[in-house]
Amino acid sequence: MRTEAEHAARMAKKKVAQDRLVASRTGEKGLVIVHTGKGKGKTTAALGMVVRAIGHGMRVGVIQFVKGAMTTGEAAVFAHFPNVEFKPMGEGFTWDTQDRARDIAVARAAWEEVKRMLADDSYDMVVADELNIVLRYDYLPLDEVLDAIAVKPAMTHFVVTGRNAPDALIAAADLVTEMEQVKHPFREQGIKAQKGVEF
Repeated sequence: MRTEAEHAARMAKKKVAQDRLVASRTGEKGLVIVHTGKGKGKTTAALGMVVRAIGHGMRVGVIQFVKGAMTTGEAAVFAHFPNVEFKPMGEGFTWDTQDRARDIAVARAAWEEVKRMLADDSYDMVVADELNIVLRYDYLPLDEVLDAIAVKPAMTHFVVTGRNAPDALIAAADLVTEMEQVKHPFREQGIKAQKGVEF
């Protein structure tokens, strides 16, 4: 085990290296951020970013492609912040709706709202929650999403969530995180989705 003096010397050396690295990173731009994977936490991570943005007085747009048929805690919270436009536009999971034509129409309406927000440089951040799901089911052409990313304002952050992010979206993104499921109470214990945790 290191002595206090050895630990302090090691941390001082790390600090010099870290400070040098941070000082060399000077660029800024609106990031394309993708939260994907089979684990829980994709929407939660995106909404945490929304909270951060609110704290900095930023204008944020959130479009939810699946949620909308249920009442969520996040909708109740974000309703209190005038700088957040929060629109749950989905009608539930595809196995609930069982109407492909309607699902496509609902996805299209939600995507039009995302495009409107992305085209407006007064938004600092736009979140397309569960967009990857509608892309996976071919409810929207991936090329449209990639085209919107290519022309979005330079400083607008665009956050996309949902399982099975397409490879081309991952390639276009600046930051990609894959949530890995290790344990889940729904699967292992038969625990249903609970308010404050899942919605």
